[in-house]
Amino acid sequence: MSRAFLPSVLTANDLFEGDVVYLTASGHWSRAHGDALLFQDAAAAGEALAAAQAQPARLVGPYLAPAQSGPQGPRPVHFREGFRARGPSNYRYGKQAQGMCRP
Repeated sequence: MSRAFLPSVLTANDLFEGDVVYLTASGHWSRAHGDALLFQDAAAAGEALAAAQAQPARLVGPYLAPAQSGPQGPRPVHFREGFRARGPSNYRYGKQAQGMCRP
C-alpha cells in the first residue's frame, strides 16, 4: 500500500554551485525554501519531479520533500530538510551569512 501524498516542495542540488535549490511557481530554481512552490497534488508533483530528473546537466538528486504552509512560504517538516534549508552549518558561509535562512 502506498503512502498518502503530503504537500511537498521539489528540491535538488545545483550541479555547479552545490547549493540546495527549490522549484518556484514560475519554474525557476531558488536557494530560498520560502520561495518554493508547495505542491498539493501528487500528479503535478510527479510531473515536476520527472522534469527535474531529466536535467542531469543542471541538477543532482531531485526529490519531493514534505513541507507545510507558513506565513513566509513553505516550511520544512523534517529535521533534515530544515538543516538543508538553512545551508552550511558554519555561520560564516552560504545562506546563513547572506541572511537567507529563516528559523
